[in-house]
Amino acid sequence: MLHHAPLLLTIAAGLVVAFVLGFAAQKAKLSPIVGYLAAGIIIGPYTPGYTGDVEIANQLSEIGVILLMFGVGLHFSLGDLLSVKKVAIPGAVVQMTLATALGTMLGHWLGWGWGPSLLFGLALSVASTVVMLRGLEDRGLLDTRAGHIAIGWLIVEDLAMVVALVVIPVVGGGDASGAELAWELVITALKVAAFVAIMVLFGRRAIPWILARTADTGSRELFTLGVLALSLGVAVGAAAVFDVSFALGAFFAGTILKESELAHRAGEDSQPLRDTFAVLFFVSVGMLVDPSIVVSRPVSFVLTVLAIVVGKGLGAYALVRLMKYSKAMSLVIAASLAQIGEFSFILVTLGADYEILPEDAQNLVLAGAIVSIVINPALFAWASRAYVAKVTDDQTSGETGPIAYVGEGHTIVVTYGRVGKRIAAGLWARGLPTVVVSDDEDHVHEIRDAGHEAILGNAVRSKVLRAAGIERAHTVLVGIPDPIQAGAVVAKIRRLAPDATIIARGHRQVDIDYLMEMGASRVYVGVHEISDLMVAAAADPEEMGD
Repeated sequence: MLHHAPLLLTIAAGLVVAFVLGFAAQKAKLSPIVGYLAAGIIIGPYTPGYTGDVEIANQLSEIGVILLMFGVGLHFSLGDLLSVKKVAIPGAVVQMTLATALGTMLGHWLGWGWGPSLLFGLALSVASTVVMLRGLEDRGLLDTRAGHIAIGWLIVEDLAMVVALVVIPVVGGGDASGAELAWELVITALKVAAFVAIMVLFGRRAIPWILARTADTGSRELFTLGVLALSLGVAVGAAAVFDVSFALGAFFAGTILKESELAHRAGEDSQPLRDTFAVLFFVSVGMLVDPSIVVSRPVSFVLTVLAIVVGKGLGAYALVRLMKYSKAMSLVIAASLAQIGEFSFILVTLGADYEILPEDAQNLVLAGAIVSIVINPALFAWASRAYVAKVTDDQTSGETGPIAYVGEGHTIVVTYGRVGKRIAAGLWARGLPTVVVSDDEDHVHEIRDAGHEAILGNAVRSKVLRAAGIERAHTVLVGIPDPIQAGAVVAKIRRLAPDATIIARGHRQVDIDYLMEMGASRVYVGVHEISDLMVAAAADPEEMGD
């Protein structure tokens, strides 16, 4: 009866089955991605029952890729990478090279050409952002040194994949000679350079300006629409004008928007739609999987899984150990990288589009990804046990701050950036009892070495705030510059300490309204305070003094 509406049927079937299986996976303490991929297998052409429209699913997955890459760009932080650059950059480069070489040799052994084997190896070399972040967060390690290194490592892998997204269409575009291929690469590089130049010179001004004007309207709906229009518009425009992939265009749109003060609000407002299309992306990938590969090519399947879990894991462990880090930290980083996900799927679909990868290679990558995602939580729990114990011991011994602050009537300073440092220094100079909450392990060490109190962790978490003595605190000063993140922290503080005085910082009137709504007692805006001081100085210079 509904065969005239294949788009509606495919979306409805994909989301319903993905919800059921994703919920089941979550209850089984697995990543919901496993459920989404399984949903794709169930409604795919290789299993009995209803079969979704593969062509429509592929188009929906394109939107999913655009929004996934936009999210990657929106959260890309050069600062995070630079803070761990000495281990993350060389470690990621060497580990990806080793994993790609291992996968390439496996592919060549299976009888494929060097080109397909190389792409197969590359697909096995990059870890899933979603799975890694989920594992680190579930074990409470997102804010530790190991967590920072793992995330920096992942950023390098993501950047390498961005380069791959440029090269693969050129290499897979036809049977060109070496000279013609080199020329095509040069032309592609020039087009990409032109696109990047336009985005840097004009996009970094135009995109934040457009969003700022949209935010000024006060319409949340219009702001969300503006974010989606910019992400999809830049992606499609880049592909149409510069022959740049949708994924690359979306990534740069996200990185440009990252510089805006409204970046976190943009990410927050667009998150539901990005999550929805990400689910459809995983479902569409699952529809490509022929589960019979496990039976028809069992040896190839087992070797692929071993290359992902054992090969990548041992390689990362050895590299981190060579850099003089502890066994416990090395195990955590190795476990976090011993799986593959989103970028592997993007590479597989791209390889299929350009007919580079044989069907067996696609199925092996997808089946190997599912298995690696399924076993990663258990592997991560085992590997992180020693590191969690070490972090707890360090906190108990005072190396990264006490487990709980026992004083009362104190002030809590959230974050230790430029503003946070100045606030804390002023409070310490006046002899006021102060506890700093920071998610940077180096900052916590610095504060403790100076003889002050500090708690390691993200202030949006109840256990971190309780460790800082939130129920007994007199005042909480939230120096976080991003209003969305600050709002989440303020709301959590207000729930835990209804009577505390909460002072936050903002940049504009809309920040004041938002943070006050979240529970702040007062919000300081730099331009407002400066204006008031200048007026006071002009009105009564003698009262202001020197």
